Amino acid sequence: MSGHSKWANIQHRKSKQDAKRGKVFTKLGRAIMVAAKEGGGDPDSNAALRDAVAKAKAANMPNDTIERAIKKASGELGDAEYQEVIYEGYGPGGVAVIVQALTDNRNRTAGDIRHAFDKNGGNLGTTGCVSFLFDKKGQIIIERAEGLDDEQVMLLAIEGGAQDVEIDEEGYEIVSSPEDFGTVLKFVQDNGLEPVSAEIAMLPQTYVSLQTEDEIKLMNRLIDMLEDNDDVQNVYHNWDMPEEN
Repeated sequence: MSGHSKWANIQHRKSKQDAKRGKVFTKLGRAIMVAAKEGGGDPDSNAALRDAVAKAKAANMPNDTIERAIKKASGELGDAEYQEVIYEGYGPGGVAVIVQALTDNRNRTAGDIRHAFDKNGGNLGTTGCVSFLFDKKGQIIIERAEGLDDEQVMLLAIEGGAQDVEIDEEGYEIVSSPEDFGTVLKFVQDNGLEPVSAEIAMLPQTYVSLQTEDEIKLMNRLIDMLEDNDDVQNVYHNWDMPEEN
C-alpha cells in the first residue's frame, strides 16, 4: 500500500470533516440508525451497529448524539426507509471509484451520482466493474506521537487480532478482517491507542497516479461533489493522491 496516498487521503477527509462536521454527524447518525433498525440497538449483538458506532466515535461524534440515534431507530425513521446502494465507476485518468450511499430515493441518488461522474471526466459503471480492485478490510489509523514505539504498537495490534500493521513516518495503519474490526479496535483503545480514523473500508490493491493538472483538478472536484451529497456515506478510490493536494 502507498503510504503517500493513504495519509494524503486521511488528511483530505479530516479537513473536510472539520469544515462540515454537522453534515458528517448527520451521515454517521443515519448509518447508526439504519444499522440499529435492521439488527437491534445492542452493539454487542449487532456487528453492523458496533462498527457504525466505532466509526462515529473515531470522528469525535458525541456519545449522547450516538445514543439518540440508536434510540430514534427503535421507533420509525420518519417516513423514510433507507437502503444501502453501492455505485462503481471510473474517474479521470482511469481512477477506480466506489461510492457507498444510504438513500430513501434510489432514482434521485443514482442521478446525482451519475451527474458527478459525467461532470468531472468520469464514467459511472455497472456493479462489479471496479470492486475487484479493492479488498474489504477493517482499517485503523493512528498518528505517530511521542512515546509510541513501533515494535510495541505492532505487537499490540497483532495480539489484538490484526492481520497486518504498516508503519511509516506519519504513523500506523492497522488492518484486520471486517469480522474482527470491532475486537481489534477495542483492544488497541483499551491499551491507550486512540485512532484518528477507524472504519471498515474498501482498500485498494493498487494505486493510479494522475499525470496532468486538469486530471487532478477534476478528480478533486469529483470527490468533493460525491462527499457533499447528503446520501453518500463513503467514497473509496485508488488515486495516489499527492500530499500537497
